[in-house]
Amino acid sequence: MAVKIRLARRGRKKLSLYDVVVADARAPRDGKFIEKIGTYNPLTVPASIILDDNKAFDWLMKGAQPTDTVRAMLSYRGVMLRRHLQIGVIKGALTQEQADSKLTDWVKSKQDKIQAKIDGVAKAKISAAKARKEAETKVKEARAEAIRKKAEVVVAAPEAPVEESPAEPQA
Repeated sequence: MAVKIRLARRGRKKLSLYDVVVADARAPRDGKFIEKIGTYNPLTVPASIILDDNKAFDWLMKGAQPTDTVRAMLSYRGVMLRRHLQIGVIKGALTQEQADSKLTDWVKSKQDKIQAKIDGVAKAKISAAKARKEAETKVKEARAEAIRKKAEVVVAAPEAPVEESPAEPQA
């Protein structure tokens, strides 16, 4: 039986959420699955991936094949690197301590990058709101100035006497 790690869609139209599941390759996309190992929400910035890394690693070591999207997610989370290092340990290319230290260093640097991205998005949102408020203030000041000038023109110009129309001769 071929086992795949893939996404199962849920959520409504244009608001998709996905479950990361381990399923038989012959089962339909949203059908029967063996185990749910996480969720994926592509609508957040950055996309939120909640994944049980240990379960995913175990399934990979048992031979489950991830789809392209799930492979990218597992790589993003470091599960593929962990699998690669573990295979190196099994073959004797490096020790378990070396593999663990490499994985820890990589995870730390990846977390720093993710946090920098989140901070950048938050700063961009704040600066956009500030720019929007400044633009609104400029428009408000321009309108106030126009109203003030209009009022000055009305006050400064003396009201012209109303000319009476010549009386019509009475016949």
